[in-house]
Amino acid sequence: MHQNWFDPILFSLGPIQIHWYGVMYVMAIIIGAGMLHFMAKEKFLQLQSQEIDIFLISLLIGMFLGARLTYVFVYNWEFYSFHYQDIFSVWKGGLSFHGAVLGMCLATWIFSLVKRISFLQLCDALALGASQGILWGRIGNFINGELYGRVTDSWVGVVFPRGGPFPRHPSQLYEGILEGLVVFVILFIVHRRQRFYGVTAAAFFALYGIFRFIVEFFREPDPQLGYYLGYFTMGQLLCLMMLPVAFIFLRISKHKNLTNPLIIKA
Repeated sequence: MHQNWFDPILFSLGPIQIHWYGVMYVMAIIIGAGMLHFMAKEKFLQLQSQEIDIFLISLLIGMFLGARLTYVFVYNWEFYSFHYQDIFSVWKGGLSFHGAVLGMCLATWIFSLVKRISFLQLCDALALGASQGILWGRIGNFINGELYGRVTDSWVGVVFPRGGPFPRHPSQLYEGILEGLVVFVILFIVHRRQRFYGVTAAAFFALYGIFRFIVEFFREPDPQLGYYLGYFTMGQLLCLMMLPVAFIFLRISKHKNLTNPLIIKA
């Protein structure tokens, strides 16, 4: 059993506090942006440097709006229906990863229409560039002592300040490793070998859905929601919805038949 010894505040400059969680998000964005530029350089992503910056801004807006609104309306509407003034109070906490994915997909679709570029191509680049950010985000959750796991008596147990006196699974780290690191490595291999645009995005939806579904058995469910059907969490139900989305992407990829230029060069 381990105590959670981390201070969520990295350092303070007078009244300004720099949190580890924010630093992790910035790191994920910087790495993701670098990967998009790399994919553009190798001609996988057919965007100019300035267009990538616009794409990133669109993704960030879509991500935060989708993450927040999904949390409000799906995870905690019972509270926000009486506290409208707090709906956009992001600094008070409350973001949904599934909502973030939905928001980024909508932003990507709009961007593809404006720029007249393949939606599948952009989704593949997004899946690879953003998947690594899951690792950093979950490390930030761990340092914050939030989204912790269920009570355990195993040696991996961690006592979180907000989780009571009992050791719990560090499910944030499980998610970071499986949904972030492992998924990213697999997607990178798929990215280099896929024949058509859309396959990497499909792989992301399938892999994340499966891994997150598994990890949810170790994660404490949201207290305001609890379990569905006596056993499953809201996160698991949303993950199940990602599997048909993966199938749809594969079908569209096969129909569009847009060839990956990396395969042509090889």
